[in-house]
Amino acid sequence: MLTLSETAQAAGFQLVHLAEVGSTNAEALARGAAGETQPTWVVADRQTAGKGRWGRSWTGFDGNLFATLLLTDPAPAARIAELCFVSALALDDALLTLAPDLESRFKVKWPNDALLDGAKVSGTLIEATTRGATTQVAIGIGVNVAHHPGDMPYPTQSLNGAGIAVDRDQVFAALSRSMVTALAIWRRGQGFNAIRAGWLARAHNLGGPMVAKSGDRRIEGVFVGLDAEGRLLLDTPDGREMITVGEVVPALAGTVH
Repeated sequence: MLTLSETAQAAGFQLVHLAEVGSTNAEALARGAAGETQPTWVVADRQTAGKGRWGRSWTGFDGNLFATLLLTDPAPAARIAELCFVSALALDDALLTLAPDLESRFKVKWPNDALLDGAKVSGTLIEATTRGATTQVAIGIGVNVAHHPGDMPYPTQSLNGAGIAVDRDQVFAALSRSMVTALAIWRRGQGFNAIRAGWLARAHNLGGPMVAKSGDRRIEGVFVGLDAEGRLLLDTPDGREMITVGEVVPALAGTVH
């Protein structure tokens, strides 16, 4: 049965559970536009028009988690992007709660993908809208619990496919609990240093070669960390690059000098 954790309920979060929806992000933002201000999880059994970063489709697959958290004025506008790291840390904590023996296999990839054995098991899309003085943010999280797509330009995996015997409802309950904790640590941006440190402790390929694609640029370097604003830091033959927006993949060993 899909339920909020007791921690989330005590913190004033509420749950909207739908059988089918086009996009949980769109549904959450529509509810916000209609006047909803309470922190609200929108979860659908099936999503038919969802999308991830760069407009990629994120739909289908019964048994997977399609969830969006609606937050109202969670932080000053300049801090909203930090929710990428907050949500990545919350999801990683949730997965490790369910499968603590697999800590070495779970990693996060900049800025907010979850990887299992190097393959994407979850993705997050954050969208925001401002009306007057009010900003509402939709944190959309999709987790491959029972199934994973096979037509993506990168490796994918599902929890069940990797031998982790959990279901969608368990993943959501754990996520609803860990998100409360992560948001409390973040403190509307005041605690980002702690979030950043936690993220780096779980970062995929930290200290290794990486390729960043930002606009028309392809940047190869060594992934050395994040700056105080969450920008990706790559040391390249031409110096240090700070990347604000882009997509990263590990480079083949020996391609960066």
